[in-house]
Amino acid sequence: MSEPVLKGREEYGPHFVQSVARALSVMRSFTAQRRSQTLTEVARQTGLDRATARRLLLTLADLGYVASDGRAFELTPRTLELGYAYLSSMSLPEIAQPHLQSLARELNETAALAVLDGEEIVYVSLVQSTRLMAVKISVGTRFDAYTTSMGRVLLAGLPDAELDERFARLKLEARTDHTIRSTRTLRDEIDRVRKQGWSLVDSELEEGLRGAAAPVRDRGGQVVAAANVSVHAGRTTPELVERDYIPMILRTVRLIEADLVSAVAR
Repeated sequence: MSEPVLKGREEYGPHFVQSVARALSVMRSFTAQRRSQTLTEVARQTGLDRATARRLLLTLADLGYVASDGRAFELTPRTLELGYAYLSSMSLPEIAQPHLQSLARELNETAALAVLDGEEIVYVSLVQSTRLMAVKISVGTRFDAYTTSMGRVLLAGLPDAELDERFARLKLEARTDHTIRSTRTLRDEIDRVRKQGWSLVDSELEEGLRGAAAPVRDRGGQVVAAANVSVHAGRTTPELVERDYIPMILRTVRLIEADLVSAVAR
């Protein structure tokens, strides 16, 4: 995942409050791989000096968003409040949930819904399979968009100009031996996803994890989310996923879109 990047008034304008950006960068420096960090580690990840990082961490601790054992810091469950207002105001996850439940039950696999946030996807709805997953995911989990089926569907839904801008600053990292390493190859793949209306990613995010996704569009035809199914590669093949799973994902997406249009019309 991308590291926090601090920008200032020269980037955003005179309204920009640097202290807010710095506090958010401190919170974003904590990830699934860095659940607990020392002051030195937080300073390194954010690019802040130790004194500034310390003041921000202690302020976040006073507010209940960070806890410390005297040496290391970690986020607390209170941080969930920051995302709850957004999620609770969205009708889409609530609309999608029963359809994802049906999809997960029919396939006995994990089904999810994600949206695009910067260079990453964010899970906003999830139905976990009883089968073990190679990657631990939950609502709020983030992954680099280019490594996932949902991310590629969401990227494919962007206008060409915006997609060009993203590719100009994109840095590809190999998560596995199968991860696409060439921006040209990735762009060709996204163009293919646009034409066929779905994406299949095989062991690019995690070895042995296969994902298939399709776009969810609003009544104006704009891609607003992506729905997917994740399966262990040992239980199926790409050909079987394309033949058996993708038609069911596309059907699920149509049902979500129909309910979304109905909800907007009410």
